[in-house]
Amino acid sequence: MPKIKTHSGAKKRFTVTGTGKVKYQHINKRHRLNQKDHKRKRILRGAGYADETNLANVKALIPYKH
Repeated sequence: MPKIKTHSGAKKRFTVTGTGKVKYQHINKRHRLNQKDHKRKRILRGAGYADETNLANVKALIPYKH
């Protein structure tokens, strides 16, 4: 079997935790921040975790990260 290629965009955006969860940084925190609500920006500061429905698809894009 040949090696599976890792998706270049996915390897920059996702990491796999020790328990197998897929972690990512929230979007919409780059520019035009003065018109966004403080609560929204505070929530976006934390990490997000991939939902169970998308977990298999994301892990297929990053086969060697876990």
